[in-house]
Parts: sequence; C-alpha cells; structure tokens
Amino acid sequence: MGNRRLSIIDLSPAGHQPLSNEDKTVWITFNGEIYNFQELRTKLIKQGHRFRSKTDTETIVHLWEEYGVNCLKYLRGMFAFALWDDRQKILFLARDRSGKKPLKYYSDCHSLIFASEIKALLQVKNINSEPDPIAIDHYFSLEAVPAPLTGFKQIKKLPAASYLIVKNNRVRIKKYWQLNFLPKIKADEPALAKTVLEQLTEAVKLRLIADVPIGAFLSGGVDSSAVVALMSRLGQKQINTFSVGFTDQKYSELKYARIVANQFVTNHHEIILQPSHFRLLPQLAAAYEEPYGDPSALPTFLVSQL
Repeated sequence: MGNRRLSIIDLSPAGHQPLSNEDKTVWITFNGEIYNFQELRTKLIKQGHRFRSKTDTETIVHLWEEYGVNCLKYLRGMFAFALWDDRQKILFLARDRSGKKPLKYYSDCHSLIFASEIKALLQVKNINSEPDPIAIDHYFSLEAVPAPLTGFKQIKKLPAASYLIVKNNRVRIKKYWQLNFLPKIKADEPALAKTVLEQLTEAVKLRLIADVPIGAFLSGGVDSSAVVALMSRLGQKQINTFSVGFTDQKYSELKYARIVANQFVTNHHEIILQPSHFRLLPQLAAAYEEPYGDPSALPTFLVSQL
C-alpha cells in the first residue's frame, strides 16, 4: 500500500502513511477526516490501546482491532481507506456514508487493485481505458455516473456507505448504512430550530480541529453564511473565506458574500469567472475523471485554486 498524504492533523513524521498498530500486524492507508477521533482515542486508550501519533488515522486501526467490520459504526466523518490485517489475512476497504471520499478499484480472478483516483489505476498494464457505454448512457440522464460504474468498463467505484472485504480469496461488498426517510421526531418549530442550531454548531466545531489554517467557501447564502457565523461564534480567529462571482451582476452573489465577510471580519478572497477560464476544462475533466455535468463544477474548481 502507498499514500500521498494531505496532512491536516499531526503534521509530524509519526502521521506518515501507511500507518500501523503497535506490532505492525494491521496497516492502513486513509484519505479523509474522522471528526470524533479525539473521543474515540480516549475510549480506546482506556481499553488498553497504545498510540504513537496524534492522527485521526491511527484511531481506525485500533477500532478495527477492537470491533472488526463494526468499526464503521463509530466513525463520524468523510473517509475512504484500505486496511490490511496480516493476522487474519483480510483486506478491508470502506467508504463514508455520503460517499464524499472516492475509492476506485479493478478486480479479476487474479488481483484486486484500488486507489483514490482512476489515473493511478490506469498506470497498471492490464487495465485499459475502454469507455463504458452503459455508464455514459446514465450520464446523459443523470449528469453523473452512479456507483458502481465509473465511465470505464474495467474500473468500478465502491458505493457510498459500503465496504469491500477480501478473505480466503473471496471478495464481498456490503452496504453498512442506509438513510432512513421515515419521521423520527415530533416537536414544534422553536424546538426544531433549537435542535438545528445545536447540531450545526457541533458539526462546525468538530470540523475546526486541524493543525493547518482553516477556511470556508462563502456564497452569501443561508448555508455558507451560517457556517462562517458559527466559526466566528466558536472563537475561530482569522477566518479565510473564498467566493466566486460573475461579471453579469444579475447572477453574481458577491455583494452578499461581502456583507457576511465584513460582518465577521474575515480574510476574504474573491475571483470572477471569465470566458477565458473555459480553457481550464481539460484540467477539470482530468480532476473529475468521470463524466460529470454539474454547471457549478467550473466555478467551484476555480475558487478552490485561490
């Protein structure tokens, strides 16, 4: 296993991946963030586990030792990871509930090859880039390619809220979570408003845990403005905010973003989408790797480069 790490928590060499447990019998390569890792770490230490880093990554290794496949129930966050248990000879791949972090793979009767990006898989000699007409047909209907398809015949993506386990040369994929749309609570509007504020505040607080500077996309709408307001309320200093606008003022929301940025005295950054930015489309296609038709893709890509 290998990893090119984007370091967010514990920037020291102790956080380098692949990362193992104490006796080097369980190894992990991980992409994402576990927001409740501090709570989990405290519990695992009480259960006798020893940590050698301050990363959220290492929490997953010890959760696996304690709970096996059920470790996924304890994770709050966005993640895709591959874990090798040398004692049990198990390979375990998993993806977060919403599918925020990608996990692509190729399998045949001889091998299973996985990566975060299709580009990595296409470096393997026996994997080719033959397009999948069924996936492309779905794209024309949905403006995206649903899992497990990717747009390439030989390459699949692990669906959201699912895991793939290899044991005794058998591959099994299973969904571990399903969103429940049935009514769950009965409450009046003030009580619901209080609950929304409490849960949104907790969600923002958990995402502020980092050893690198933190920022927020800011459109000036309800969602992003609420996030920035809560970052400020929670004591976050020198908030970086990022907005993208348009030359046609009828479609640009920059004036609303500026109001919020001024209100909370953020370090605000803006960029205007220009016709010349369409030259970035080849880069955009390379980044997304699959057919994707959301018109917000280009402005989002652009503001992410600020």
